[in-house]
Amino acid sequence: MGSLDEAFMLKKLFFAAIGVAIVVGAIVYTKFGQFGTMGEASRNMVQPPETVTAMTLDKGAWEQTIAATATVTAVQGVTVSAEVGGRVVRIAFESGAVVEKGNMLVKLDTASEDAQLASAEAAAALAKADFERVRQLGERDLASKDAVDRAKAQFKETVAQVGNIRALTAKKAVRAPFAGRLGLRLINLGQILREGDPIVSLQTLDPIYVDFSVPQQQVLRLNPGMAMRVTTDAAPKDIFSGEVIAVNPEVDPVTRNVRVRALVVNPEEKLRPGMFAHVEVVLPDRQTVLPIVETAVLYAPYGDSVFVIEKHQDEKLGKSEQRLRQQFVRLGRARGDFVDVVDGLEAGEVVVTSGVFKLRSGMKVVVDNTLAPKAELDPRPPES
Repeated sequence: MGSLDEAFMLKKLFFAAIGVAIVVGAIVYTKFGQFGTMGEASRNMVQPPETVTAMTLDKGAWEQTIAATATVTAVQGVTVSAEVGGRVVRIAFESGAVVEKGNMLVKLDTASEDAQLASAEAAAALAKADFERVRQLGERDLASKDAVDRAKAQFKETVAQVGNIRALTAKKAVRAPFAGRLGLRLINLGQILREGDPIVSLQTLDPIYVDFSVPQQQVLRLNPGMAMRVTTDAAPKDIFSGEVIAVNPEVDPVTRNVRVRALVVNPEEKLRPGMFAHVEVVLPDRQTVLPIVETAVLYAPYGDSVFVIEKHQDEKLGKSEQRLRQQFVRLGRARGDFVDVVDGLEAGEVVVTSGVFKLRSGMKVVVDNTLAPKAELDPRPPES
């Protein structure tokens, strides 16, 4: 009985295994059929064309410039100082004020000089009267020539003494040596100044100098009178105009650079001495270029490329379509949002201008420039 039960159990397990195998085989067969159907559908599926922005290439003429970094310098700038010592009795200016040439800035105490001047003027008047009397006596031969000369010399000496005291008094009235804008006041009322003590800074701000250096290879392209532009981080939205006024005749033997000075109009005084600035000297000749927007370039270590849009005829559908061709290019100078294509493209070709990283050669595309960003040669973003 034991052997019969075991045989029955083995037979039962055998048929169960056959049943499981049949079910698994059916499932696998069904799945393979589904995969085949999906593969056939994917092979027959047509990818929709990619929407891109594009531009038609056209030749242009760019101005040639020499760019450099610069330092802003005042046409006239000085720290006004005390020429003679004395006590400050009057301060006639405010910090940051605009003054004209000759305006009073500081008055020092002149009480001692005023007393000396009165005495000297009295002595001069007496000497003049003595000289007149002696001169009249000399004309009548009642006084010797030597007496006349001594009286004349005495008169001139007293007059010179008066002039000396007046000059010293004038030096105690400190005046603006030229027109400009004052800096911060460095003195206080009642302060005792010594000779040479600083009082206030005075700078001429309009017009103003911009000094920069260029490599010696560029020096022969520069001439006085050339137009130039100045920009600075302090006023990023403004472009200041000026012209080259001088080119240093010597080359720095260490840097091999040549110093250049330009004069720039600065009516709103936005440029200040000591500022860092960028300059562009505009050269008279222009360069013929084939510009494209920089977003059209796919930069890569093995070479830069763009995607050219070409028309193809679809024989099956009987209509034309636009496809991409990847074209390697050699780039030149960049300016603003554009870059010059030196080799690889020709005028009249249409290139994709955005999203080039997701494209591939042979892909179908449609052009829609509705939302294409505007490219500019001299972009000025509002947030800059």
